Amino acid sequence: MDFYLARHGEAVADVIEPSRPLTRVGRESVTRVARLALEKAVRVSVIYHSGILRARQTADIFAEHLAPGGGVQIMTGLGPEDDPALAAAELGLAENPIMLVGHLPHLKRLASLLTGGGADAADFAPATLACYRRDDFHWKFSWILSP
Repeated sequence: MDFYLARHGEAVADVIEPSRPLTRVGRESVTRVARLALEKAVRVSVIYHSGILRARQTADIFAEHLAPGGGVQIMTGLGPEDDPALAAAELGLAENPIMLVGHLPHLKRLASLLTGGGADAADFAPATLACYRRDDFHWKFSWILSP
């Protein structure tokens, strides 16, 4: 089964706006990647995000294009400094493809945990979407989309 990790798009600097919404470029980049995901026939049952504004906005853009049946929801354990084992446990229980929208360094640590520290973990530049595939109990990096 495939599952997807996405990093939020480019956000406004916190000195300008402490809530750090997506910039215009950030919105455009996420929209571009969401369209590419749709062309690639990505299907997810739900999109989870950290609850932080820039991640929620990114998740909403992906949802506009991918129309997950379970919608967009907050999931604990996706914050920048959260323990990646929490998200990995949720992924291990998932019965349908899902997308997690989050932040660095969490996404990089989660990808490394899933793949056993493999060098093929995604770079996770802003607005990047990476696909990981679970075969039996092993996770492998599959592909990446970026703006």
